[in-house]
Amino acid sequence: MTLEDVQSRTDTRGVALDEVGINGLRYPVLVSDHGGDKQESIGEFALAVALPAEVKGTHMSRFVEILHECASEISAVGMQVVHGEVLRKLKAPWAKVSVDTEFFRERLAPVSGARAKLGHRVRWTVTGGEHDSAARVEVTVPVTSVCPCSKAISDYGAHNQRGHITIGVLLAEQPDRADQVSLVELFDLAESAASAPVYPLLKRPDERFVTMQAYDNPVFVEDMARTVAGRLRSDARVGAFRVHTANDESIHDHAAYAVTEWPRRGAYALEMI
Repeated sequence: MTLEDVQSRTDTRGVALDEVGINGLRYPVLVSDHGGDKQESIGEFALAVALPAEVKGTHMSRFVEILHECASEISAVGMQVVHGEVLRKLKAPWAKVSVDTEFFRERLAPVSGARAKLGHRVRWTVTGGEHDSAARVEVTVPVTSVCPCSKAISDYGAHNQRGHITIGVLLAEQPDRADQVSLVELFDLAESAASAPVYPLLKRPDERFVTMQAYDNPVFVEDMARTVAGRLRSDARVGAFRVHTANDESIHDHAAYAVTEWPRRGAYALEMI
């Protein structure tokens, strides 16, 4: 019995669709950092193609087939492989693939050396056609900040809070180059811009150390964003970037944030972040 391929029917309404695909697809993956570390995790994928005006629909099942065949190991290079297969198997002029996952690293408490795992959110995205694709990586890192104004005007103490620094980087050409930006580099960059890192496990001597470390290094969200941006601008491996810093204010019922973005290759690079 022959079943009709309804998706391949002609559509006469003259409306091309920018993106058609699937999202929210969770799949087991092996996350691979360019620095060499690999770990098992769960990825949430989104895969899409551009659909010409004359084509009724895309073949949704092929997205899952491609993911099952190609996405066992996830990295900037691995996502480019997935992107290329989506273009080829769906005969698409343009595609976008992305995955959200979590990458854990072991953290040592600063005094006691107590060990525990701390997770960071990671997203890889590849967008474009066969000859003009671009890859980006985005990480979100928890941090601690102490308010410089509060410290300056108070007789003692200062308000402090947990925040998050999100760094989105458009990778320069050849994502498989040996010196490509690693996840750990971005994690470390974010933490270095804050008053103090966040630790999953602290004993009393560690808590004392971190509290004083943060107090001695007060920063606004603006300071954190500028510090990260200044270091990324000088990195030739970075084609463009977007930095978002946010604090869950401890003395207000709102958050504070700052954003900066910078293209090395003009407007197209900026659109990729």
